[in-house]
Amino acid sequence: MSDLRVALVAEGPTDAIVIEAALKALLPRPFVMTQLQPEPTRPKLGTGWGGVLRWCSDFAARGFASFEEDPTLPGFDLFVVHVDADVAEGTYSEVSDEVAAAATERGWPLLPHRVPCPPPMGSVEVVRACLLERSGLRALGPKTVLCLPSKAIDAWLVAAVFDNGHALLTGLECNLNVEGQLSALPKGQRIKKTRREYQAHAQSVTRQWSIVRRHCSQAERFSTEVEAAA
Repeated sequence: MSDLRVALVAEGPTDAIVIEAALKALLPRPFVMTQLQPEPTRPKLGTGWGGVLRWCSDFAARGFASFEEDPTLPGFDLFVVHVDADVAEGTYSEVSDEVAAAATERGWPLLPHRVPCPPPMGSVEVVRACLLERSGLRALGPKTVLCLPSKAIDAWLVAAVFDNGHALLTGLECNLNVEGQLSALPKGQRIKKTRREYQAHAQSVTRQWSIVRRHCSQAERFSTEVEAAA
């Protein structure tokens, strides 16, 4: 049986490491992951959530009803599109004036759109609507899953690495500064947001994924949707 083919659109390389580690715990057989965004041969799209929005806009311009129907994206068994839910706290102008103008012209969901947390679902739904609108989609295709950690995917890493009772686990999905606090921990605990350090903890994410699901509601939702799509 051949490996599954997974297409990933993500904010950045450390996010991709965590998502790949999660998928290793979820998918029923080995897979090959192709990172469509950020993609080194298309640097003009940039990184971060702005890069994801630009990628989605390029897709929308091609006019297909789903990623699965786009002939420029052939042969994938699963599409994963990632943006952190803290995007709901940002503005389109942080990406570019062009994006801000397009958001106004096309009536995209207003940003910032701050929603009380807990529960984390409010900002997640804001970002989900934004991604669908930017992609020109009414609904997701059967092989497409949105990965929308609250407030950032770093929360999933925290849940995988630290035992119950660690201070960072309190209010984890509502913490807008989990990345900064993770990198400011005492030596021996701190994890800086670098490809090397996240890769060093990737096996923990895979091994402890059931614990991540218990701590993080959006990891549980992502898991359920991946299992249904795959």
